[in-house]
Amino acid sequence: MTPIRVDDPAVEPVSLAAMRAYLRLDPDHDAEDGLVTSLLAAARSAIEAATGRILAPGRYRLMLTAWPADGRVPLPLSPLVALVRASVVDAQGAVTELGPGLVRPGPDPVEAPVLIVDPAAPSLMGRAALVEVAAGYGGEGPPLPPALAQAIRMLTAAWFEHRGDEAVPILPASVAALIAPHRRLRL
Repeated sequence: MTPIRVDDPAVEPVSLAAMRAYLRLDPDHDAEDGLVTSLLAAARSAIEAATGRILAPGRYRLMLTAWPADGRVPLPLSPLVALVRASVVDAQGAVTELGPGLVRPGPDPVEAPVLIVDPAAPSLMGRAALVEVAAGYGGEGPPLPPALAQAIRMLTAAWFEHRGDEAVPILPASVAALIAPHRRLRL
């Protein structure tokens, strides 16, 4: 079960204007805006991969062919904001929405995002569960921790300043130190 993002981030956690100010770019020249915008998105993505957290709000879809025996569906999406929909899809593609409470978010949406499946949920024999959730900082979710916003700015600035002229580690030590307390641990 791999969650698939079904929408692009509406906005990046660090705006172009904020990044331009951080880089001290001339406000009268916007020739570098395309590059800065793409570097912001790449920096966010790199920090998401390193921390296991979603830094821009979005909707994610996942399919299950069986309910877990313990009734808990662990999600690699932190922070989990809300369950958008839970339904069952039959072999012909007909979708039936599940009743409220049959699938619900667990108690710790930031450190242990999980969906809890009620034992009364219908069997998936020959069918699949289609679940859509909202996840990520910002929007309806919790605010982005300041250290992660600063890490995005610092990584974007490092890549902006070193555009192929010298090797830059994917995550410079200063950025790695900022994000270290926010990494999700896995067993």
